[in-house]
Amino acid sequence: MASKRTADLVPLCHPIALTHVDVAFELHEAASEIRCTATCECKGQTGVEMEALTAVQVGLLTIYDMCKAVDRGMVMSEICLLEKAGGKSGHWTRG
Repeated sequence: MASKRTADLVPLCHPIALTHVDVAFELHEAASEIRCTATCECKGQTGVEMEALTAVQVGLLTIYDMCKAVDRGMVMSEICLLEKAGGKSGHWTRG
């Protein structure tokens, strides 16, 4: 839901007609970590990295909200773009 509201949340982002959004969570119990990954797609000639990053951040904020009674010291970190394909800048992958 957050990816679809990116234009409402981030100044200068324009609304994009998303065709697919997937958000996945991986629990790493031994390290007390949760990894959130979002994949967004659209048919237009624009990138959707802001929508994917928004989905990840709001997903992690949701986990924080649900768990804050147990630990208010949780940290959301290393939120980054892993890969982007399409749009004016073409294909990009984190090295």
